[in-house]
Amino acid sequence: MKKLLLTGFEPFLDFPVNPTMKIVEELDGQTINGYKIVGKILTVEFNQSGEQLVHHIQEIEPDAVISLGLAGGRYKITPERIAINCNDGDADNSGRVPRDEWIEKDGPDAIFSTLPIRKMVDQLTEQELPADISNTAGTYLCNNVMYQALFYIQSHNLNTQAGFIHIPASHELAIKHKRIPSWSHRDLLQGVRTCIESIE
Repeated sequence: MKKLLLTGFEPFLDFPVNPTMKIVEELDGQTINGYKIVGKILTVEFNQSGEQLVHHIQEIEPDAVISLGLAGGRYKITPERIAINCNDGDADNSGRVPRDEWIEKDGPDAIFSTLPIRKMVDQLTEQELPADISNTAGTYLCNNVMYQALFYIQSHNLNTQAGFIHIPASHELAIKHKRIPSWSHRDLLQGVRTCIESIE
């Protein structure tokens, strides 16, 4: 059976709950569209998260990789089109604050997702789940892990589809945070399942 590595993140910054954790934990071990889901949670640390993801890819040897991230403030599910070779942003959970840093000094400026992101958006929209392609994953940990996964796969000529999907906040997080739009956990879960179902 084919394997799909699905990752989420721990809570970070002023988000005391990260809905990607709950989704990954719930889908871990399930079979969707012929893929056995292997769920892993990444830390929110520039020095560790990308290495953790690459280690999981080496260990699991998945046929596809989807990393999930919280985009507090977005109101659509947004598959990311591209990752850029830059770390810059607020402090991570270890307190590190990168400024204009290369992720890979010898790497390309940017790498495109190899997931079927247009098909994902079309299928989400057909199910009346708001979605759109995003052309920026930012420069925080989401972009970091997307770039490192794609760089590793590209560098080792692996036949592995990979990319990143941002999801909105859950209602649980919105209640705690008080200032962001949100979706129900059920709809977030269905949205992620739909994205997985779009992969051939």
